[in-house]
Amino acid sequence: MSNLKTLIVLCCTALCSHGLRAQQRVMGIEELFRLADENSQSIQTYKTGKEVADEALKVAKAQRLPDINASLSASYWGDGKLWDRDFSHPTSIDMPHFGNNFALEAEQVVYAGGAITSGIKLAELGKQMADLSWQKNRQEIRFLLTGYYLNLYKLHNQIQVLQKNLELTEEVIANMKARCEQGTALENDITRYELQRETLKLQRTQVEDACRIMNHQLVTTLHLPEETILIPDTTLLDQQIRTLAEEDWQKMAAQSNLDLQQAQVDIRMNEAKVKLERSERLPKIAVVAAEHLDGPITIEVPVLDNNFNYWYVGIGIKYNISSLFKNNRKLKQARLNVRKAEETHRLAQEQVENAVQAAYVNFLTSFTDLHTQMKNVELADQNYQVTNNRYENELALLTDMLDASSTKLSADLNLVNARINVVYNFYKMKYVTHTL
Repeated sequence: MSNLKTLIVLCCTALCSHGLRAQQRVMGIEELFRLADENSQSIQTYKTGKEVADEALKVAKAQRLPDINASLSASYWGDGKLWDRDFSHPTSIDMPHFGNNFALEAEQVVYAGGAITSGIKLAELGKQMADLSWQKNRQEIRFLLTGYYLNLYKLHNQIQVLQKNLELTEEVIANMKARCEQGTALENDITRYELQRETLKLQRTQVEDACRIMNHQLVTTLHLPEETILIPDTTLLDQQIRTLAEEDWQKMAAQSNLDLQQAQVDIRMNEAKVKLERSERLPKIAVVAAEHLDGPITIEVPVLDNNFNYWYVGIGIKYNISSLFKNNRKLKQARLNVRKAEETHRLAQEQVENAVQAAYVNFLTSFTDLHTQMKNVELADQNYQVTNNRYENELALLTDMLDASSTKLSADLNLVNARINVVYNFYKMKYVTHTL
């Protein structure tokens, strides 16, 4: 593992050699998640959505407070005109030219048919939904970054394979040239290996470019400096991965899966909307109070140039009679939305159950693949030892030795990839249960 880490560092050094400002940074999964929580633009957007929902709840609760209105005006009054009923005999009426009006009115709703309570309940559920959406997006970003991270690990692994194969090919070419000078090999053999060398160089370049792309995606999502070169922490593969029974994963998903929780909240939101629509068919009762100060007094002729103050308190009742025949369809629609939300929840349960089962099967398959690769490494080591002994006793050719070395190297690196796949499928299990 230490050799792999050293080679990864060397590969990253080669990848960033084009920029003098490039900075290498070894990063583990947990640090990856921490930086995503702090810097991911997607997570920040959903976090702002939570703040919006918090304010919406405060707005809904404010509907319980009284409505208080105050108005103050000053005006200029022109002289009046007085006619008979047939608009004859006009007479000018002197008017005081300064007019004033002050009003203070207050209204406290004491019963609204449950509209205010339902509105607050909807806002509370909206806040829960915003929080669940933030958590779900957080899980998605974490799983996305985990995929990028492990793919970057695999790409470095591929670079190691290609680099070693290039070195082996160079040795074969050098050996072939020496044998050609001795007349025991043909130029055509050298050409064949030179073609292989160029193909390996092209493949290495393609993988290095893929590394740059994957690194850029990680750096961009984490909002790190553009010149940062991320190096996967090779100790990740040393961690012990313990699996659970499928039944335990299913129970975990039933408790933690955010899609199911959102579906449940959606049911409660639609139930609250039913109550809100039903409240439209009930009367609204409020306590009212007012204070007025007006002048001049224009209900008298001649007009009285005085201020007139009056106040009142009382109870107001308002009933929308048209709601009896207008609100029926809306109420039926709201009830149908409740049924639809319940059906959506049952569908989500089926989808989550299927997703957990499929992920669990793939998780077990990755362990099978790991055991197979471990056996391949054992066989490749045995083959290498046998070929090496035969080569030392001049019973095998150099090409046989190089083939055995290449097979051993590929087996070792396939084992690393298999371990990476186990880690990936473990994190996928945590993702489908939303416990990542």
